[in-house]
Amino acid sequence: MQRQLKSFFAIVIITTLASSLIFVYIAPKYLWGKVIPIPYPPSSGIRTEIVIPTKESPTIAEVVAKKDTPAVVGITTVEFQREYYFIEKAVEGIGSGFIVNPNGYIITNNHVANEKSKNIKVYLSNGSILPGKVLWTDPVLDLSILKIDAKDLPIIPLGDSDKISVGQTAIAIGNPLGLRFQRTVTSGIISALNRSLPITEDGRPRIMEDLIQTDASINPGNSGGPLVDSQGYAIGINTAKVTTAEGLGFAIPINIVKPILKKVVETGTFKAPYIGIVAYDREIASYISADVYIYEGIYVADIDPKGPAYKVGIRKGYIILEIDERPVNTMTSLKCIVYEKNPGDKIKVRYQTVTGKTGYTTITLGE
Repeated sequence: MQRQLKSFFAIVIITTLASSLIFVYIAPKYLWGKVIPIPYPPSSGIRTEIVIPTKESPTIAEVVAKKDTPAVVGITTVEFQREYYFIEKAVEGIGSGFIVNPNGYIITNNHVANEKSKNIKVYLSNGSILPGKVLWTDPVLDLSILKIDAKDLPIIPLGDSDKISVGQTAIAIGNPLGLRFQRTVTSGIISALNRSLPITEDGRPRIMEDLIQTDASINPGNSGGPLVDSQGYAIGINTAKVTTAEGLGFAIPINIVKPILKKVVETGTFKAPYIGIVAYDREIASYISADVYIYEGIYVADIDPKGPAYKVGIRKGYIILEIDERPVNTMTSLKCIVYEKNPGDKIKVRYQTVTGKTGYTTITLGE
């Protein structure tokens, strides 16, 4: 009898262990994320169900990287710089870009590829290497549009940089430190908007305006790559990093290139309409001169006496408040409106004089 009891208890223990193993190793496959009832009587006050945690969802960065990385490209160029009068030196450049049209239109920085660049090569995510051609470039905006001979390419859709806000997710994709680390993804937030950054270009100081500041890591080689939001839409073009500090990267708002890209795709080129003013927004105006402070609009710091604006009465010291009834408080907003036009088109301008009076005039844009 005692031997039979020992056998019975051994069978019970083995059965219990086997059941536990089956639950631990097999049940999650079928029960993951489901509610499992527990047979306690309601009067006991004990919860009658438990919830097995669901599997971890992919992060925003994972989803965006999978969606956008195929449209990011590497760009190499060769430029010849003159040294010692007649001797030229070949300088190789490496940067990033991203495809914005399935027929091979690519956005990048002017300092990555421009009119002086030779032997432009574009490295696609599928391993192809294609020659690139510069269709348009602007050193002031630090933007270029390239074209490669290809179709049905993956693209990154363009977002709206006017609707972004400080604190939202920002993800940078590019080729830091050359093509060895192609399509590196870094994430962070938008740290600030409408930043101004003093730089030196060709030995001359100038100021880049209305930049997006982000703490997403941007390194040499990331230039020209996209800064995207949590939905994978391009909101900026990575352009610079402050090397003396950590987490200070900058991108050009995407909206400035939208009207330019549209005309380049439609006509093959872009001719910037000309107003004939040198103007600054509120932040830059106070930076240039402590005596200048404006609450809104764009401050006219200098003017071409033969230009379109001067001919209709705009003068140095005036403030441009609106163009075509649209407020302009940054140079980016002004350029976005003007670049939608063509040379010869007319724009309606609301301005404020140095004495504080407001008025309207119509400017015929030059080229």
